[in-house]
Amino acid sequence: MFKQARVYVSGDVTGVGFRSWTKKKAQELELRGWVKNVFTKPHIFGFRGGVEALIQGEEENLNKMIEFLKQGPMTSAIEKVEVAFEEIQDLFETFEVV
Repeated sequence: MFKQARVYVSGDVTGVGFRSWTKKKAQELELRGWVKNVFTKPHIFGFRGGVEALIQGEEENLNKMIEFLKQGPMTSAIEKVEVAFEEIQDLFETFEVV
């Protein structure tokens, strides 16, 4: 089943290659969507910012991606991952860093 999840990742995740690593993993799993750094949601990330991703794909691969995001690349230090499954509004063709 095709699903969508919005994922918020907090910790040492900006300036460490997290977004490009996320894009690579998403492409390997044939997922669609985007990933970006966010510094405007202190109620989610605190004042250091974090990473937000909107990910679409088959449920099994989407769940694998969420597990990858909980670990992050070796250059990061993950403190917290929040996942919200959503109804799909727009269907993406690729996975991009925005």
